[in-house]
Amino acid sequence: MGLSRRRLLHGAPLLALGACASGAGRGQADLVFTGGDVHVADSAATRHSALAVRGNQIVAVGSNADINALAGPRTRRVALDGRTVLPGINDSHLHLLMWSLGQPPFSLDVSFPAVRSIADVVSLVGAEARRRPQGDWIAGRGWDQPYLEEGRAPTRHDLDAVAPDHPVALTEFSGHAVWANTAALKLAGITRDTVPPVGGVIVKDELGEPTGLLFEGAAWAVRDAVPDPTPSQNKAALRAGMQALLARGITSCTVPGIAPEILQQMSEIAREPDINKLRVTALVRSPDNLDALGEVLREFDRLDAVRSPWFQTPGVKIMGDGIPTMNRTAWLHDDYVGGGNGTLLIAGETHDERVAELGRMVALIHGRRQQLGIHVTGDRSIDAAVAACLAAQTAEPFADPRHYLIHADLISPPTLRQAARAGIGVNFNPEIKHLIADSQVYAIGVTRAAYEWPYRTALDSGAIVASSSDAPVTAGNWLQGISTMVSRVGKQSGRVSGPEQKIALDEAIRTYTWAGAWQDRAESYKGTLAVGQVADLCVLQGRIDAIASDQLPAAGVALTVVDGRVVHDALT
Repeated sequence: MGLSRRRLLHGAPLLALGACASGAGRGQADLVFTGGDVHVADSAATRHSALAVRGNQIVAVGSNADINALAGPRTRRVALDGRTVLPGINDSHLHLLMWSLGQPPFSLDVSFPAVRSIADVVSLVGAEARRRPQGDWIAGRGWDQPYLEEGRAPTRHDLDAVAPDHPVALTEFSGHAVWANTAALKLAGITRDTVPPVGGVIVKDELGEPTGLLFEGAAWAVRDAVPDPTPSQNKAALRAGMQALLARGITSCTVPGIAPEILQQMSEIAREPDINKLRVTALVRSPDNLDALGEVLREFDRLDAVRSPWFQTPGVKIMGDGIPTMNRTAWLHDDYVGGGNGTLLIAGETHDERVAELGRMVALIHGRRQQLGIHVTGDRSIDAAVAACLAAQTAEPFADPRHYLIHADLISPPTLRQAARAGIGVNFNPEIKHLIADSQVYAIGVTRAAYEWPYRTALDSGAIVASSSDAPVTAGNWLQGISTMVSRVGKQSGRVSGPEQKIALDEAIRTYTWAGAWQDRAESYKGTLAVGQVADLCVLQGRIDAIASDQLPAAGVALTVVDGRVVHDALT
């Protein structure tokens, strides 16, 4: 399923430093970086002062003298002046199309601090309603109830006051909830008598009427009523989104849970010549039951989605449960504050039936020799997912399947050790930790909130830990993620949440580089700045270990290189 190293590098020979340095003319580097802080991002945390690129690969790392010797009249020389060079960032769980469509002008930005209150949101929606013809949908994303000054949950009535004749659907920052107005509820067919899907919630008022807030599967009823963008609109958004991410130093991403037709559109963009692209790994979206999964896989098999160095489709994402916030939709062993412990979002009448169906779905994907990413956030759902992967591997073993747990917020130490022994990866979200560290105490209590995303415990267990943004749940700022891993500071209070789970800077960098490449089965050609790797890298505006952790999110990226090509240049 993976590309060979030879094919990926287009047959280019892998040259050591000595071979490069001794060459003349033909051995001349295309790019040299000197006078900086080059992080190889290997397990030894190796650093150098300079690096050379020829064609699409790294041909040397070493001292300034070593690298200057490789420069010629046609070489671009970059004087780093102490700046840090890192491997290109691999955001290993990012909803690329959703994030791209969620940016203006495609969608209203209703995130903090763009808005600080329900009144702010209402004002934005009202202005958009005045601009659009009656009946047009108004979409937005990013609201987060703890940041709304009114201190209450928003309702459909807030939106009805300014947009009675426009259906409005505003997706919460997490993507797990929608705030809709009455017109949107009507078009989605949601009434006081509507029965939500398993795990879904339709919030109702004291009279039993929907308030306009919907969680999990119930929220999808509104999303499904919104007209889909055309393929050309999707592609325009994707191209714009890719360029925005490249400007942030992100050179690879994993896009989870994609419908087959969107996979096809992404594949077509990957084939386009002469545009700045990311390397994209995409997982097809699984339904919540075995029969429907089989049909999706048959559709997936019919796609004309050619694998390349720019686009791979290694497997499937299963949505195991929800999230352990005040939504209370993750499946926990112990109750939430205030009661309840959630459920799996898998078809079945009982917990046991849902666990069994999950096991059958995992076995089907595993049996096809495809990679599996499972969204599980509660400790009980995580245990069920790991057990299903182990059972599938026992029944039909093959080498290194690289299944992994998406989010894995509350994974326990014993389960981490079990996952590490089995080669099951975990994909954590430090940016989300920063966003919700403080408010989580009201949902899961002080102890679990502090433990959530246990980086130190995970790395000490031997588990392979990748970090990702889950954008558009977050802004997609990996530097904020690095800051959070080393500081564990929550956004609202500025207090440290779980200090014992802090990790070192070099460890944090590796979760955004090498570990993401491992998850992609691509560590042989990307994820570090070793000789022979593809020349995917980013240059920060400063030296990363000289910047205070609370200043890291604003540090900025000066230069991004993908496949040896400069795709973003803001050197000052």
